Amino acid sequence: MTGPTVLTIVLNYRTAEMTLKAAEAARTAMQGIAGGIVIVDNDSGDGSYEAITEHLDVSGWSAGGRVRAIQSGRNGGFGAGNNAGIRAGLPDGSMPDYVYILNSDAFPAPDAIRVLRDHLDATPGTSFAGSYIHGPEGDTHLTTFRFPSIASEFEGAIRFGPVSKLLRHRKVPVDTPRETQTVDWLAGASVMMRQNVLDEIGLFDETFFLYFEETDLFLRAHRAGHRTDFVPESRVAHIGSASTGMKTWTRVPEYWFDSRWHYFAKNHGRAYAAAASAAHLAGGFLHWLRCLVTRRAPGVPTRFLTTMLRHDLAALFSGPPRSAEQRASQPQSGSRKQPLRAQ
Repeated sequence: MTGPTVLTIVLNYRTAEMTLKAAEAARTAMQGIAGGIVIVDNDSGDGSYEAITEHLDVSGWSAGGRVRAIQSGRNGGFGAGNNAGIRAGLPDGSMPDYVYILNSDAFPAPDAIRVLRDHLDATPGTSFAGSYIHGPEGDTHLTTFRFPSIASEFEGAIRFGPVSKLLRHRKVPVDTPRETQTVDWLAGASVMMRQNVLDEIGLFDETFFLYFEETDLFLRAHRAGHRTDFVPESRVAHIGSASTGMKTWTRVPEYWFDSRWHYFAKNHGRAYAAAASAAHLAGGFLHWLRCLVTRRAPGVPTRFLTTMLRHDLAALFSGPPRSAEQRASQPQSGSRKQPLRAQ
């Protein structure tokens, strides 16, 4: 095998069987591509790592030197787990040309990885490339986005057609393009990145436990002059929320509020973060008031606005954000899901 090398990373947290299915799909998609696959167990503590390593031995995957499993040593979240895989490098210890991160509940088509690699090869100005993500039944998963802003916070929270139309160029979600298109950022279920760009801008910020970590990475790349492309010819099936339980949430966990505040404060300053929260709370209150008058269910998780108010007021006057270790008592996860839109 010749050409640029690709390191595929599959992050596991208590979904060993599904992770192995994702890795199997990745093995097929990596045929003819130089490089290897590393499965990172994000300190599952449920026997996942042992089950995965046993499968690699019994199946013969590890014999060829193309697939290996490692332990992250701690569950620091999505970014920290992927960082462990990136730092580990290829099975021979060398650094790849490209890093490809794949969710443990995502299954690339046989040509999906090659399409992303070839796109980056052919477009030197692009440093990140992501796939078209669809559900098991073929339904499109929205994975293309603009960077969040004060205006987008208000638009997303008020949920009112005339406002959305007025702020259509500030909305975070971008309708899934039919052709290759440059976007601000992509959900991290299936994304390929240049290793030399990661060397330049740094890896995932491990202050984020879950959510906003890839938004932050793409923003750093954007500010350094690097482009992100959505490549619909690369197709990946995705279940979604397999290890986070997001689909069954009745309350938004504290770490989501931690991540959101850290993203705004880190990248725009505390004053901007406070303004973004004020915009969200104002829009959310107007949405709640309209639903009260029209007797409609607001469709907002329980106590979402009051939790945001309490959390962000405390964060505004507190010190640095909590580390992953300080969040050890919170629900843990290792796999990535689609960004939360729970205004």
